Amino acid sequence: MPFKAHRYDRAGTLMRLILASSSPRRSELLTAAGIPFIIDPAWADETPLQGEEAEECVERLALSKARAILQRHPDDAVVGADTTVVVDGTMLAKPADDAEAVQMLRMLSGREHLVLTGIAVVTAGAERTAVERTTVVMSHLRAEDIAWYVASGEPRDRAGAYAIQGLASRFIPRIEGSYSNVVGLPVAAVLLLVKEMGLSGILGE
Repeated sequence: MPFKAHRYDRAGTLMRLILASSSPRRSELLTAAGIPFIIDPAWADETPLQGEEAEECVERLALSKARAILQRHPDDAVVGADTTVVVDGTMLAKPADDAEAVQMLRMLSGREHLVLTGIAVVTAGAERTAVERTTVVMSHLRAEDIAWYVASGEPRDRAGAYAIQGLASRFIPRIEGSYSNVVGLPVAAVLLLVKEMGLSGILGE
C-alpha cells in the first residue's frame, strides 16, 4: 500500500521526510509513531570496507543511502539507515539462505549480542548521523527450536536471521536499549536528529 506524501512549511519551503528504505519494518515504525513520510528506497553495496569496524560501517552506509536519495529530492529531508547484528566482532547481515540462517542462530544461541543501526538525516544544507546500540539476550536454542524457526520463513531478509517482533520474541528474554532499533529503526534517535537540524515542522508537530 503506497504511503501518502505529506508536506509542511519550513521557512517558506515545502519539505517532506523521505525514507530511503524499502524495509516494511522501518515504514511500520514511522507510521506507528505518527510520522508523515514517503518512501524512495536506496540501494547500496553493504559489504564492509577492509578493516572497517561495525559502527563505522553502518554509519557510512546510512549516510551513503541518504545522500543518494537526496539527489532525487534536493528540497526534502532524507533518512537513511543500516542495521547489523554483531557477535564476537562478526557482523551478521541477512542470511543468504536457510543454511546460513541456521548457522547464525547457532552463533547467537544462549548469548548476548549487539544490534547496531546507523542512521543519517540529510538535507541540501546539513547532515547528521548517529549509531544506536542495543544489547540483546537470546535464550539457548535447541536444534529443534532452530529447525522450527527457520522452517517458518521468518529469518529470511532479517539481519541476524531473527525478528524480535515476531516468532523469535519467545527466544529473547531481555534487551538493553531501544526496542525499535532491534526491529530496524531507532525512531526516537531519528527524531532527535531531525529536531537538532531544526526540521520539527516535517514531523507534523
